Parts: sequence; C-alpha cells; structure tokens
Amino acid sequence: MNCNYYTNVKREEKMKKITSILLVAVMVTLMVVGCGTQGEDVATGDSAENTTADNGTTDAGSADASDETSEAQADINEDGTVNNPESVEVKEGSLVFWSLFSGGDGGFMDEMIDAYNSEGPDMEVQPIMLVWADYYTKLQTAVAAGKGPDIGVSHVSKLPELVEQGAVVPIDSYLEDIGVSMSDLYTDGSIDSVTFSGDTYGIPLDTHAEIMYYNRDILDEAGVELNSEGKLEINSADDFISILDKIKLVIPDGSSALALTNSGDDPYRVWWATYFQMNGTAILSEDGTEVTLDKEVAMEAAKFVKSLYEEGYILEGIDDHQAFFQSGKAGILFGGTWATGAFEKTEGLNFGAQNFPKLFETDACWADAHIMIIPFAKDRTEQETLESVKFIVSAASDGGVTWAKSGQIPSNVQVVNSDEYAALDYRSDYKNALNTAVLPPQSSSFYAMKAGMIDTLNAYWTGQNDVETAINNLYSELESNIF
Repeated sequence: MNCNYYTNVKREEKMKKITSILLVAVMVTLMVVGCGTQGEDVATGDSAENTTADNGTTDAGSADASDETSEAQADINEDGTVNNPESVEVKEGSLVFWSLFSGGDGGFMDEMIDAYNSEGPDMEVQPIMLVWADYYTKLQTAVAAGKGPDIGVSHVSKLPELVEQGAVVPIDSYLEDIGVSMSDLYTDGSIDSVTFSGDTYGIPLDTHAEIMYYNRDILDEAGVELNSEGKLEINSADDFISILDKIKLVIPDGSSALALTNSGDDPYRVWWATYFQMNGTAILSEDGTEVTLDKEVAMEAAKFVKSLYEEGYILEGIDDHQAFFQSGKAGILFGGTWATGAFEKTEGLNFGAQNFPKLFETDACWADAHIMIIPFAKDRTEQETLESVKFIVSAASDGGVTWAKSGQIPSNVQVVNSDEYAALDYRSDYKNALNTAVLPPQSSSFYAMKAGMIDTLNAYWTGQNDVETAINNLYSELESNIF
C-alpha cells in the first residue's frame, strides 16, 4: 500500500504537532487527580482498552504501563463506562474502538459492532465506552503518548482542533484501496466537514439536530390540532406562542408547556437556531480569523429565548428536560434527535416529532455531527489502519439503519433514501433537519468558543447580566479564542 503518512518523516512531523497536546493533557490529568475528582469520574464513567505487556496484542488505545500499573484492574462504572482505559485488557488481534456513546445510543452502536464482527472480518472490533465528560481529554492524552485507539469518534465541532493537533490521520489512500468514493455516499456539505487541505479525516456518521417533540395527549386536551401530516402547523413565533398559551391553560402544577433546561446547552441551541432564523450572519469569517457575529441579532435572539422563561412557558428548575418530557409533564420539548429511540421505549408516552419550528424569517436549527475517525497511533500498522477504515465505512453504511434507530439522522445518503429507513417511525418526520441544520464553523477554536458562549448566555438566562452585557461578553469570548 502506498501511504506516506506512516513513514518516519511523517511520524516525526505528527509527534512535533502533538507535543503541546501532551503537555496540556498531562496537566489536566494531574489536576483531576490532585483535586480528588475520582467520585465524579465514577458518576459519569470513562472506558478504554489496553493490552498486557506480554500478550503480543495491539496496544492501540492505551498509555504506557509501568510495572506498578500493568496489573491494575479496570474501574468499570454501573453504566459500563470505564474510568481507567489503560487497564482494560484487549483481545488479541482486535481493533480498539473508543466510544463516547454512553447514553441510549450506545446500545445501538454495540449492535452495529456485533453485526460487523459476525461477518468474520479480518480483524474484529472491540468497543470501549468512555465517560462522555472525559472523552476528549483522554483521547488527546493517549494520542499525544503515541497510543491512540484504532478507531474513535469526534463531533464535527471538535474535528478541526483534532486535525490541527495531528490527533487524527487522513484516510484517502485507504478509501481508494477499498474502492470507496465519498461523493457516492455523502452530500457535499458532509464531505466538506471532514476535508482539510484536500485530505479526508473521517467518515460522517450522523447529523444530530435540535428538533421539536410534542405530547399528543396534552395537545388534545388543550384543543391544539395537528395538520394533515400529523404535525404542528407553526409558521411564526406568534403561532408557537399561541400553542404554548393553550397548553398552559390545561397543564397541572409541576408541569411545563415547554420543556427546556434553565441554562446550559439546550437554551444555547435554541438561541443558535433563533439567531440564524433571524438572518444572523456567520459567527466567524470563512477562514476563521475574524468574528463576524451580528450583535444586534444576537441580542434579539437572546431576548426571545429568555421571554419563554419570563412568560412562564418553561417551568423553573428543570434539570433534565428530556426526562421531564418523557415523564409526560410537558406539552412540547426542544431536544436532540437522539431522544427518539428512548421515547419509543417509554410506555404510555404518546408523542410526535418534527423539525425545529420556523419561528422567524429563515428556517434553521442547531446541529452537530458525529464523525468516525482514525486517531494517530505511532505503532499501528498500515494493515490495522486499513481494517479500521473498513469498519468505519461499514458502520456508517451497513450499520446506518441500526444507528438511525437511536434517533440520529444518518449522514450516508443511501441509508437516508432507503426503504428500511423510510419504514422507521418518526425519523421521516424530521429528516429534513439535514436541510435546515446550521453546523458549527470549521475552526479549531470553536469548541472553546462554544463553552464561552454558553457561559455568557447562562449569565443572561439566570439574570446575572443584561442582554447587552451578555452579548458583548459573548463577542469577547469569541475573539479571545481565535488563535
């Protein structure tokens, strides 16, 4: 195979690029240990696999183990995540897959892996489920040590940073070897999201968008009718507010017309959708070197979101809005596509799903995407990398319908257009979110920017700052993270 990436020269270049990751990651790890946060790790979970020193198996996904740690036992949480990935034994001849799918979608990924392994590939895949909160720190630490797993996952919002750091490898030559044409399987937008300087750095798995769910029983009680397609007819903010007003009149105390947390990711996602529906400009310039956010539109979007709280449409103190809706206490939920699979399994929940509503001038919604990646690992052979690429291609293609059962929208166009996908309940009701999704800008700084935006908006949602101060602070957070 002709693949220059694994020549010694390239190895040296990559190791130089990721030296900074190692320093940062080690510092973070030492801080976590020093602050005594093991209990938090147990609560959230984190998992990876490692081989013992003498079994001759692939060492991908593990950090170097000293004599003192080689006999350590895997620290597994109740949800199956593992806190010390370096201590998990790897089956000989397996490809190690570090997964961040520790929620309801994790079972569907396991099903896809089992199906792949049952076909008798040259190398089977062994999944290891990491704690979501720790995933990227541990992935970057392992990669910096030259011990990245064979297979991993990245959000499209994180991928530019990983590519810039040299934490993932390009896969074009391997795709050519197995006869895969990206243009036959993915839209131009999906291909662009994994393409950097002309090289392909992953296989798009899904788009996960913020959509709208509704409780049919509560709507019936409120006298809200669905249209001929079984959906809520919403063409403006006034239409939406009118529905919320009707729901408010019939729900008991302790319920909410709209389920949404009071801070964090989800009101940020609603703000994101509202900003772009109000024709807000791109957050960053195309080259990522300049903040181009429209402050006036950003303020208007923030005020609209806060009005939903101020007018009493959202019950104060909802910590888990998905579980709140799942319990039958809310008429409408703004939530992620990943909730669909869980809702289907909830006895007595008579729900529907559709795209995030068009409240303003332009139809838009928040979205991110999962990308299957091949992390850098200095000792992995070209054959092992080829087999890893075969798996991630298969996962997104052959496993696409299974993955759709989790609620996510598959990126593979052949999957989305298949009869098997069409036969799934609910999914067709919101698959057009692919056309209205506004994905994050392709910037290595965006992941840090997002955290800053959420913090500044939280200060506004909770009354600590006025809207002008909040958006000025948000703008400053964007600028401070451009590098």
